[in-house]
Amino acid sequence: MYNKSATDLHIAFIEGKLTALEITEFFLKRAQKFDPEIQAFLTIYSDRALEKARLLDKRKAAGEKVGNLAAIPIAIKDNIHIKGEITTCASKFLSNYRAPFDSTATRLLEEQDAIIIGKTNLDEFAMGSTTEKSAYFPTKNPWNLECTPGGSSGGSAAAVAARLAPISLGSDTGGSIRQPAAFTGTVGFKPTYGRVSRYGLVAFGSSLDQIGPFANSVKDIARVMEVIGAHCKKDSTSLTNLKENYTEKLTNSLSGKTIGIPREFIKGLDPLMRENFDESLKVFTNLGVKFVDVNLNLLKHSVSIYYILSTAEASTNLARFDGIRYGNRSKRAETLDEIYDYSKEDGFGPEVKQRILLGTYVLSSGYQDAYYKKAQKVRTLIIREFKEAFALCDMIAMPVTPEPAFPIGSISDPIKLYMQDLYTLSANLAGLPAISVPSGLHPNGMPLGLQLLGPQLEDAKVLNFAHQFELKVKGQVPPAYDKEIS
Repeated sequence: MYNKSATDLHIAFIEGKLTALEITEFFLKRAQKFDPEIQAFLTIYSDRALEKARLLDKRKAAGEKVGNLAAIPIAIKDNIHIKGEITTCASKFLSNYRAPFDSTATRLLEEQDAIIIGKTNLDEFAMGSTTEKSAYFPTKNPWNLECTPGGSSGGSAAAVAARLAPISLGSDTGGSIRQPAAFTGTVGFKPTYGRVSRYGLVAFGSSLDQIGPFANSVKDIARVMEVIGAHCKKDSTSLTNLKENYTEKLTNSLSGKTIGIPREFIKGLDPLMRENFDESLKVFTNLGVKFVDVNLNLLKHSVSIYYILSTAEASTNLARFDGIRYGNRSKRAETLDEIYDYSKEDGFGPEVKQRILLGTYVLSSGYQDAYYKKAQKVRTLIIREFKEAFALCDMIAMPVTPEPAFPIGSISDPIKLYMQDLYTLSANLAGLPAISVPSGLHPNGMPLGLQLLGPQLEDAKVLNFAHQFELKVKGQVPPAYDKEIS
């Protein structure tokens, strides 16, 4: 069953070949067996999931209509609210915070009868690239337990890679879906900004954050997007008129289409990574796709721009965590000022404090014009540069990461860690749909990914290109988890 796609599991349930209870029990047993060594989950909802599965089986037996995600187990990144469940954001600050409402994304999933089986680990408040910044424990890469699965959505990526869940949700602020997808050999999709509601997602960078899915096939991504890609009245940035049949468009021919390559931007890529990238492009050549060089030279500034804007927004968003309204209040505090100071000092980890301080600095008097406003102007230029590039091509191809997954703890320099996002940040700065799809293995045995970026609102086209590529380059199961359990 672990080798079946989410779509196959759903069809097996509809046709009566598998019950929702059988599917749910199967994946819960895999999680109970393998997660202690991977540590993808912060919480597993065994009772909740089994209760939902039994109810779903009864409804189906009674002839009731079931949803488009019926009987599909799904894991949720622990910065996305599920009503009545703890949302920690992998921070000690929120270890006692129980969500009073559902996020729009989880509500839509459950309305279509998906079965939520647990919350996954992440870098604290989604700030990190390795999931080492979790306040609880680092998640391991199922391909090599000594390596990172990436971040910040490392738990969601690892859960899908090891087949502990066929689908998971993550959030992507600067590559936090696509980078861990590449590191774990899964498919990770960041939709157009505003296509999936951010209501119920704990904010990091509000103009950059986007919820998106992980899966082991593009078809499964399309199935989930048809559910969560909906307008939300509770989110002022939610786009309207979003109804789209992604699945039908997966099979569109790519013959005569054009992919843009920012060769100047990627010329410093490691030779082995470049070899995989060039081999991936040959797949599109065989599909009748043409290539054109595009100028995206401003992207070399994207890391600087991103860390000015994202930290500025983070310092504003995290100001609400004061030990008064919710979260853990410091036991050392005796005065009101001490409650504010000590609660943040005790509750936030080093990476979160570092980003809050940087964000406060770039927004401070005398520096806002020099840093924040200038960064916004360059962001506008990057958006314009993408528009000019898409006037020449249908899609843009880039690497996802500058290297494959690396050993946990091997990079201590924060600048080098920030550079891991070099190829992914621009999609968030410009609000573009982007996907990472498995493109083979590095000579060291770790998975690699190809990134495809499309114009705003062309999410279906991005999935179409990725699906056609996937038909030629199959993803693989990590060898240690390619097995049944008793």
